[in-house]
Amino acid sequence: MKRETTKAIRVHQHGGPDVLAYEDVAIGRPGPGEVRVRHRAIGLNFVDVYFRTGEYVPPSLPFTPGNEGAGEVVAVGEGVAGFAPGDRVAYVETLGAYAEERIVPAHNLVHLPEAIDFETGAAMMLKGLTAQYLLRRTFRVEAGQTILVHAAAGGVGVLVTQWAKHLGATVIGTVGSPEKAELARANGCDHVIEYRREDFAARVREITEGEGCHVVYDGIGKATFPGSLDCLRPFGYFVSYGSASGPIEPFDITLLAKKGSLFATWPILFAHLAKREDVLSMSKDLFDVVAKGAVKIPVHARFPLAEVAEAHRRLQGRETTGATILLP
Repeated sequence: MKRETTKAIRVHQHGGPDVLAYEDVAIGRPGPGEVRVRHRAIGLNFVDVYFRTGEYVPPSLPFTPGNEGAGEVVAVGEGVAGFAPGDRVAYVETLGAYAEERIVPAHNLVHLPEAIDFETGAAMMLKGLTAQYLLRRTFRVEAGQTILVHAAAGGVGVLVTQWAKHLGATVIGTVGSPEKAELARANGCDHVIEYRREDFAARVREITEGEGCHVVYDGIGKATFPGSLDCLRPFGYFVSYGSASGPIEPFDITLLAKKGSLFATWPILFAHLAKREDVLSMSKDLFDVVAKGAVKIPVHARFPLAEVAEAHRRLQGRETTGATILLP
């Protein structure tokens, strides 16, 4: 029997956006514990760039990038309970999303509430669940605390800012342009620092009257370290979750003692989603704040799946704000 095919993006060698090839690929029936999903929208994230360039190494070449999507169930494999053809679903943290259809482990799949459309669902899972573990599991932000969010106008930054404000925190955000400063304020930043023209650490000290922040959320990496440590109060938390400017260079751990007995961590979403009950509880937490309007998911750009190379160019050139999605 001839196998079915679907359109997908394939990477045969690591490199720039031009290595993203739009091809026909074979797709079969889902196996045990798997679900076949027809995408209605696909999320674009900076981690996709890391996989494309080889900074994060995929299992093998060629591969299909992408880590989140939303759509409808087409078929379910043996032993899968709770899902049926036609169900509206979303998922995250399973490589292979840049495709019209794909097979997804049921472990990673959740039902998409009727109140949330497919585009929002595709744009919210990776960034939204990242915001969830940063704010509720890595360092539990509480009312009255002061936090610093780097790249506050970025995909994760706008969600962290909104959610932190909902929790009652004072939010300081860094951005790279006046336009992004306006967006950061619109999403709830109490103070905005343009890091290209201001010393962000000095400004944080000024804003906090020398006390510093309880936590810094840093998805930038090399360009903001170790300055981020100077933004913290004693026993504060430096939480690194990305390296948009390049990886942080190795450093002497005693620097944390010198800067105020600080904590430093690099958590990843994959580890937080290792247990099915956490996939469900974290997703529920995210869906709840989105459904009540406390966190809005701004989709600012849409590209056809076949034009993903241009989407990557804009993302890597920091020309995007909020979320970008791909449409199959």
